[in-house]
Amino acid sequence: MQLAPEQLFRLLSDPTRLRCIMLLQSEGSLCVCELTAALDIVQPKVSRHLATLRAAGLVVDERRGQWVHYRLPDNLPVWVQEILKATVHGHDDRTERERLAAMAARPFTIDRQSA
Repeated sequence: MQLAPEQLFRLLSDPTRLRCIMLLQSEGSLCVCELTAALDIVQPKVSRHLATLRAAGLVVDERRGQWVHYRLPDNLPVWVQEILKATVHGHDDRTERERLAAMAARPFTIDRQSA
């Protein structure tokens, strides 16, 4: 994966994209509905920003049943991984994690119930 520092910081300069990346760094894998609930913004806006991040190679997606889950790719350069870890460590937003925890009918819960 080729990602220049200018490209990374341009992608992360948008607050919505930064918040998505921080949640994915913290949670591992989330679907659009989870990101929408955690960030308290509308689905089209989240999807648009995820598409930008996916096109840049900063997130990957995987279909699981009716949900598409997003996560950080395994092949992120070490310098990018370190920046993201430091960013989450330096600014962990509990409000977003609390909204996520309070979300009713999260996809992982439904997946586990049907298994």
